[in-house]
Amino acid sequence: MKKNKFITIGFLTTALAGALLLTPSLFAKENIPSSDEVSVQQSRLQSLAKFTKVLGLVEKYNVDPVTIEELMDKALSGMLSNLDAHSTFLNAKHFESMRIQTNGEFGGLGITVGIKDGALTVIAPIEGTPADKAGLKSGDIILKINDKSTLSMTIDDAVSIMRGKKGTAINLTIVRKHEPKPLSIDIIRGTIKIQSVYAKKIGDDILYLRVTSFDKKVVEGVKKELSKSANKNKGIILDLRNNPGGLLDQAVGLVDLFVEEGIIVSQKGRDKEEEKIYRASSSGTYSKQTIVVLVNEGSASASEIVAGALQDHKRAVIVGENTFGKGSVQVILPITEDEAIKLTIARYYLPSGRTIQAVGVKPDVEVHLGELKTYENEFVIKEADLKKHLEGELAKVDGKKEVKKEEVKKDKNIITEENLKKDFQLKEAVGISKALQIMKGN
Repeated sequence: MKKNKFITIGFLTTALAGALLLTPSLFAKENIPSSDEVSVQQSRLQSLAKFTKVLGLVEKYNVDPVTIEELMDKALSGMLSNLDAHSTFLNAKHFESMRIQTNGEFGGLGITVGIKDGALTVIAPIEGTPADKAGLKSGDIILKINDKSTLSMTIDDAVSIMRGKKGTAINLTIVRKHEPKPLSIDIIRGTIKIQSVYAKKIGDDILYLRVTSFDKKVVEGVKKELSKSANKNKGIILDLRNNPGGLLDQAVGLVDLFVEEGIIVSQKGRDKEEEKIYRASSSGTYSKQTIVVLVNEGSASASEIVAGALQDHKRAVIVGENTFGKGSVQVILPITEDEAIKLTIARYYLPSGRTIQAVGVKPDVEVHLGELKTYENEFVIKEADLKKHLEGELAKVDGKKEVKKEEVKKDKNIITEENLKKDFQLKEAVGISKALQIMKGN
């Protein structure tokens, strides 16, 4: 019965192709197609006939039995994955997986991945997640997931394997720049919850804003932090490092907070209807504060739009490393109730007309990640501290318990000089922010 079913399907496909071949002649009297249109139709039908023939041969002669449904899924998956790195076929399992991710809470590692130069690459680990704690870094190439090679794996297949029940283990084999051999990293999956915006103070007049991803609450969160001390903030440091992107409207809204007029980003595709231009509005703009934006190779998509737009409008100084280079637009197009395709339909262009795709955003000031090493001379002390210092030294000589220094309670919402020494990129950004304030007369 199963074999008969396949034969019937094949017959119906052939019959349909035959009917399509007759279509032009049926309507010839009413609407005569041009020679180009006839040529395109014939080419399409020939291609469909070739596909149907291959489908039948594989179904009949493949060493392992395979259903027509499985063959179609594989054919769709292969077709879309060969278009570009981001287009893919979403079967019922992958489509449901995407829905779960959209809800903002799921079991997994907490990394965003992409295909770069043909390899499955970590765009960015999300702060505080198992991947971040395990030491994964932007630019790491995932060679294996458990014992399975990723060389011919799609992004969605990789994500599907890495996502799983909280508390379960997974092993990643990583190729990292400057490491002599691949690294094996064991990670325990956790529940991924993302806090997209948080703020800290640097000194009295610099607001540090960290945006980890562009979810639906980014603009609201940034507005809230800006309104708390808008009059006191002379400078803003916007940290987009390891931000893998997200919602376009949130990226546009964030730029609009700092730019009064002009194009923020344009979207251009093959279909003219998909071409859109997003512009800034003057209302609610924070125009007085100087802005420094921190980026690195983990900054992608929406975060590249923000950095690039602010750079083109001369509204911010971009500091750090060249960004990832993902400037394409994907949409989810359902084909059944539980299946869909993810298709690249357009590319983003910055206000100057330059593209992000494959080139990224180049920082105005290139600074590599590192730690500032400093050395203190214990004998260089202020006169006010001399007595306490000598008491401590005397206690050491007499064998007495050393007088303890008064402990200063640390505020987690304040970035101290010690914190800056551990993050050279941020320290440079602070220096540039202060210089911008001086130039502006603040």
